[in-house]
Amino acid sequence: MTTYRHLILMVMAALGLMLAATSGHAQQPDVGDQPGLLPDESVELDPEFQKQAVYYRTTEAPGTIIISTTERHLYLVQPGGRAIRYGIGVGRDGFQWQGLLNITKKAEWPDWTPPPEMIARQPYLPRFMAGGPGNPLGARAMYLGTTVYRIHGTNRPDTIGTKVSSGCFRLVNADVADLYERVPVGTKVVVRQKPEL
Repeated sequence: MTTYRHLILMVMAALGLMLAATSGHAQQPDVGDQPGLLPDESVELDPEFQKQAVYYRTTEAPGTIIISTTERHLYLVQPGGRAIRYGIGVGRDGFQWQGLLNITKKAEWPDWTPPPEMIARQPYLPRFMAGGPGNPLGARAMYLGTTVYRIHGTNRPDTIGTKVSSGCFRLVNADVADLYERVPVGTKVVVRQKPEL
């Protein structure tokens, strides 16, 4: 009887440890949101995600931004069937979207106030963070319509080309600064999940 009781206690203790480990794992920080982490500027992007001029067929006017979430590229349409292509990080599964918006605001070294929905999912995040190198929004931000979404830089250049965000589009800081200088407030932004046929 004592052996049986001992076995039950051991099983209960093991289950308790497993549950504690599972709930602790659920609270682990999202790899894409590490406030305060200084960017590692030595990260070299895969050539596919490095900024480059490409041939690009579209009916959109030059100056339009087209974001392809499946390709993880942002295109700035240029005249003559060309575009400047930037590598981006996109929303993780369940946080991708599509639509047509305009840039309504631009900011250099923007402050970050995570929206309540993000705080609910990731309670370890700060409620406010001043702009600077350790800020997850990076060097520049372009705000999309009246949504909580932005095209912005990052303090995690190693996340470019991945599904990592809560719906925003991130570029390395050098690329977002380049794009920021090329587009005015009012720029049309087309977000697509599937390639155009």
